[in-house]
Amino acid sequence: MYSWIWRQLPGNVLAKSAVSLLLVLGIVYLLFQYVFPWAEPLLPFGDVTVNDGGSTAVHPTDSPTPAPRSSETSLNGAAAPSTVVGTDSHRVLHPGAAQA
Repeated sequence: MYSWIWRQLPGNVLAKSAVSLLLVLGIVYLLFQYVFPWAEPLLPFGDVTVNDGGSTAVHPTDSPTPAPRSSETSLNGAAAPSTVVGTDSHRVLHPGAAQA
């Protein structure tokens, strides 16, 4: 199929390469502007349930967080995390732990 398309394009190798690049970019543009937005509501990507083998999943905002003490607040009034433990992709904040 691709060899048939290549033979149908006009010009030498440089012109065929430029035209084929424009065709690919045009197809990608059409996919992102029209096809993917049309198909997105039809796909079940928003219907996700994650839990640990049958227990009830708890959203992080469901549990109350204690009010920060005045020594733990930053200049804008938000609570400053005390310690960050874990790798870059899996960070766990421990507000009660000492600074490392």
